[in-house]
Amino acid sequence: MATTWLRTSLTLAPTSARGMATLKDIETRLKSVRSIKKITSSMKMVSAAKFTRAEKSLKPARVYGAGANSLYEKNDFSSGDDKLFVAISSDRGLCGGIHSGLGRTFKAMHAENPIKKMIIVGDKAKAILVKTVGDAYLCTFNNVGKKQSSFTDALNIAEEILAHDFDSADVVFNNYINVVSYKPTIKPVPSATNIESNDAVYTYDEVDSEVVRCFQEFSLANIIHHALKEQEASEQSARMNAMENATRNAGEMIDKLQLQYNRTRQAVITRELIEIISGANALD
Repeated sequence: MATTWLRTSLTLAPTSARGMATLKDIETRLKSVRSIKKITSSMKMVSAAKFTRAEKSLKPARVYGAGANSLYEKNDFSSGDDKLFVAISSDRGLCGGIHSGLGRTFKAMHAENPIKKMIIVGDKAKAILVKTVGDAYLCTFNNVGKKQSSFTDALNIAEEILAHDFDSADVVFNNYINVVSYKPTIKPVPSATNIESNDAVYTYDEVDSEVVRCFQEFSLANIIHHALKEQEASEQSARMNAMENATRNAGEMIDKLQLQYNRTRQAVITRELIEIISGANALD
C-alpha cells in the first residue's frame, strides 16, 4: 500500500515586508482623509456663498411673513379639532441635526395628540415622519433645497393646503436665529370659516366671504414663503457649520495618521538596520 506524502510550504513574510505593508495602509488612509478634507472644505465654501444669498433673501420675506401673520397673532381664533400640519424641510442632507430636530418636534406633538392630517415639504422630513405618522400625510413635495425657493413655490404649496378641509393649519419649520442656532417654530393659520366667525375682522369695515377667502390665500402663501426662506437660511448655516467641523476633524485625523506613519517608518528603518548589523556581526 503506497502512502502519499503531501508537502506544504509556508512562506513567512519578513519583518520589513510586514512593516512596509503597514506603512502602505497608513499612506492609503492618509490619502483618503486628505481627499475628504478637500471635499468638505469645498462644500463649506459653497455653503457659505449660498448662506449669504439665503440670509439676504430672508430679510424681505420676514417683513411679508410678519405682516401676514399679524392678524392671527393679535386675535384669538378657534383651532378646532380638525387640524392640518405642514412640515417644511428639504431634500438635502449633510447639515447636522436640522431635519432630525424637526422630526423630534413632530414626534412630541404626535405623542401628545395623534396627527391625522399632514402635508410634508421635502424628502428628508418625509423619511423621518413617515414612520411616525404612517398614512396620515396627504401629499408630499420634493425637489426642495436644490435651488432658492420662490413665491411661486409657496403658492403651489398653499393651493394644495387649501384644497383640503381643516379648521386650522400649523406650519412647522426651522426658524433662523443666527449662524450657529435655529429653532423649530409653529405658525398657526386658521381656516376661512374661523376667520369669518371672529368679530375682530369686522371692526373697521364689512367684508364678505370672498374677501376673507382671498385674504387667507394670500396670507397663507406669504407665511409659507417666509417659512421656506427661514428653512433655507437655517439649513445653509447648519451645513456650513457641519462642513467646518468635518474639515477640522479631518485635519486632526491627518495629523494623527502622519505621526503614526512617521513612527512606523522610523521603526521599520531601525529594525532593518539592526538586522544588517546583526548579519555583519554573525559573519565576523
